[in-house]
Amino acid sequence: MAGQGSSAAPQRGRGVVISDNWPGYSLDLFTYPQHYYGDLEYVLIPHGIIVDRTECLAKDIMQDIGDNNIVIFCVLKGGYKFCADLVEHIKTLSRNSERSIFMKVDFVRLKSYHNDQSTQDMQIIGGEDLSKLTGKSVLIVEDIIGTGRTMKALLNNIEKYKPKMIKVASLLVKRTSQPDGYRPDYYGFEIPNVFVVGYALDYNEHFRDLNHICVINDNGKGKYKV
Repeated sequence: MAGQGSSAAPQRGRGVVISDNWPGYSLDLFTYPQHYYGDLEYVLIPHGIIVDRTECLAKDIMQDIGDNNIVIFCVLKGGYKFCADLVEHIKTLSRNSERSIFMKVDFVRLKSYHNDQSTQDMQIIGGEDLSKLTGKSVLIVEDIIGTGRTMKALLNNIEKYKPKMIKVASLLVKRTSQPDGYRPDYYGFEIPNVFVVGYALDYNEHFRDLNHICVINDNGKGKYKV
């Protein structure tokens, strides 16, 4: 992973950069469900590192917006694990500090993938009446951001209702061949342009029960293709 050896204080919200030539970790070093044997290339990010980065992001969010009551939009389905862990860390920090934060969590689904390919069409499913967000502080929690088109479409929809503030936290940001320059306010890791699964990220509804974030191989893609 990049960024080792620097003595400078980390920039809040900025993710750990995983380089394109990072070989990952051997699957033999970790436990994972036997029904995925033969379906994965390697472990990209072990579960313990995910937990630590999520706690760091929670601290950054508390420092920036901890004086506000927040409406959290959890992007399903892949974001539910990251969102749940992030909210728990924020709650713990709030209990142990002088800054008390009230959070309301709502859920929305954004669909833009078919198999392992991102499509031009994006559907927004669920969520309460967005007009209720007027004047509110909103934190959108997402699992992974690629080109940024999907997130920008969601932001455009929410901004119509004039919330007080919108922040975006994403566990992963993927370096893609067609980026549009979008970066969330907080992100855990910047990763190469590979298709990842685990920690609730799926491939056609499979691999959500995998604790680590792993790279799926061609066998896995073929087995679970729809």
